[in-house]
Amino acid sequence: MSANETLLSVRDLKVHFPVGGGLFGAKAWVKAVDGVSFDIRRGSTFGIVGESGSGKSTTALAVMRLVPITAGQVRLGDADIGTLQGEALRRERRRFQMVFQDPYASLNPRKRAGDAILDALNLMDVGAPAERPALAERLFVQTGLKAEQMQLFPHQFSGGQRQRIVLARALAAKPELVVCDEPVSALDVAIQAQMLNLMLRLQREHGLTYLFISHDLGVVRHMCDEVAVMYLGRIVERASRVALFERPLHPYTRALWSAAPSFDPGARSRAHRIRLQGDPPSPRNIPPGCRFAGRCPHAQEDCRSTEPALRPVSEGHAVACHRVDAEGRALYE
Repeated sequence: MSANETLLSVRDLKVHFPVGGGLFGAKAWVKAVDGVSFDIRRGSTFGIVGESGSGKSTTALAVMRLVPITAGQVRLGDADIGTLQGEALRRERRRFQMVFQDPYASLNPRKRAGDAILDALNLMDVGAPAERPALAERLFVQTGLKAEQMQLFPHQFSGGQRQRIVLARALAAKPELVVCDEPVSALDVAIQAQMLNLMLRLQREHGLTYLFISHDLGVVRHMCDEVAVMYLGRIVERASRVALFERPLHPYTRALWSAAPSFDPGARSRAHRIRLQGDPPSPRNIPPGCRFAGRCPHAQEDCRSTEPALRPVSEGHAVACHRVDAEGRALYE
């Protein structure tokens, strides 16, 4: 991927949170994100999936500079946004915006819906002041709402309508990157489909790039061009959507896929479901070797002693597993 094609570049990102006082006052650390790297092409959608606690949402918050970055680099085009502070960071924020999971908590209940968008236009200094009410109305209509609804308060909208307002507010700054953290998980299934199709249409119309966080594999398959699978703060597999759904290689990816509603009802039966034993280790006390070894049905001695590197096994497909060879063959099959 050339530099001109890449909009967001993340290198060895770490987000470690200090906790407690430990033995003799020593500080302990929760390694929520522990060395994550990926690139996102302009105009594409990059998805991150994983269980709760895998670090996917913390990765999104770190990219947005909403949690402190312990180490690593986050670049948006030519700007190193991971190191910006104060006014410099505020100026760059026009370029990257976020849609949060909960549309009920994302809007001020005391402000009218139209004001939520107008405030964003004023804050980001978009357009001439006299033009901003018309810009707010245009965004409102573009996201599938009616102009007359701009005078209503958030409690007068459904969950799906609120998320449309949140999306319109995010687009007010004319961003290049929109970070979406479980943007449809709080919505009914039928409303989810409408929201996802709206996001795809807006992506085409505005040339948007999405970083899309989700635990729902069906949503990821519908939305994303490339997907990374996270487990306990690390990416364990990364590939194009087609490659990852047709032939997942990491045992954890296969377990996730097997637990999801079948993407092709005729392709496999529920008898093939992989049932993982136990819970993920604590991010405060990560064991040596592969982080998945304690739950992996194929783990061997080297898995428990040496952590596998994320390495390419074919064009655009990388995996961190000792049981996958250099040609991308799963040795445990």
